[in-house]
Amino acid sequence: VHGIPETYPLDFHSPYGCSKGTGDQYMLDYARIYGLKTMVFRQSCIYGQRQFGVEDQGWVAHFVIATVKNRPITIYGDGKQVRDLLHVQDLVHAYELGLQHIEAQRGEVFNVGGGPQNTLSIWTEFGPLLADLAGYEVPAKWGDWRPGDQRVFITDIRKIREQLGWQPTISPRQGIQELYSWVS
Repeated sequence: VHGIPETYPLDFHSPYGCSKGTGDQYMLDYARIYGLKTMVFRQSCIYGQRQFGVEDQGWVAHFVIATVKNRPITIYGDGKQVRDLLHVQDLVHAYELGLQHIEAQRGEVFNVGGGPQNTLSIWTEFGPLLADLAGYEVPAKWGDWRPGDQRVFITDIRKIREQLGWQPTISPRQGIQELYSWVS
């Protein structure tokens, strides 16, 4: 109902996930051992203007850029995978609040994502949205599931809302429309 909380045990599904988890742990240990003013933001799917996404990183921007430039899009799996999306402007606001509250929140972990209210199926919902923006059905080819792909990932953002007063303000539809206009 709320998504995956910060207390959920970390289980890395890829070398990329391992590198993110390692960074998390370094920041927590530096705060705990040395008293440094660090906190961890576990970010979900961040997108927005000035993102030059590629197939493996920045898939929202990659799909938009591919649509505008009439490049091929490959959907791995069944296209029903669900992610929560967060516009970069909302992420920047979270960082600003984090810096303002670093003394009290040093050593804390926060999920920073779109949460359950800002989810999107990567193709069954995003494909029709792109078609609306482009004015035609966007073609895609299909590939097998990739190792490490998660079918559903939604962050529980209640902790950051309660402790920092933050929540997303830009819906995926609005943010993707802005991204599409910028790419065009």
